[in-house]
Amino acid sequence: MSVENWSEDILVVELLDDPAFSDDVKAVMDQVEGPKDVDVVLNFAGLNHLNSSNIAKLLKLRKVLHARKRRLVLCGIDTNVWGLLLVTGLDKVFDFADNVAMGLASVQLEPE
Repeated sequence: MSVENWSEDILVVELLDDPAFSDDVKAVMDQVEGPKDVDVVLNFAGLNHLNSSNIAKLLKLRKVLHARKRRLVLCGIDTNVWGLLLVTGLDKVFDFADNVAMGLASVQLEPE
């Protein structure tokens, strides 16, 4: 996993398929639940599929960030993953960007 502190209050995380996915999201959750509030941009470019456990972890991360009035943006979504998000209706739950640069711009320019 690659977690980059892009700025004091923005994390950029490059996710990979399981089993690394679970560890990656746990590490992000640890940072998000810390004393410092951060926005998170998740790069899905290295992710080819999601399972129900992965989706549950993403929803939990979103819930924690939303409670802290912080943003979560998903970017670089593979076609297969995007299809799953559409079928499950999660395309209406999460914020998306085409790539990391656009995700960062979205976090910085748009208030929640």
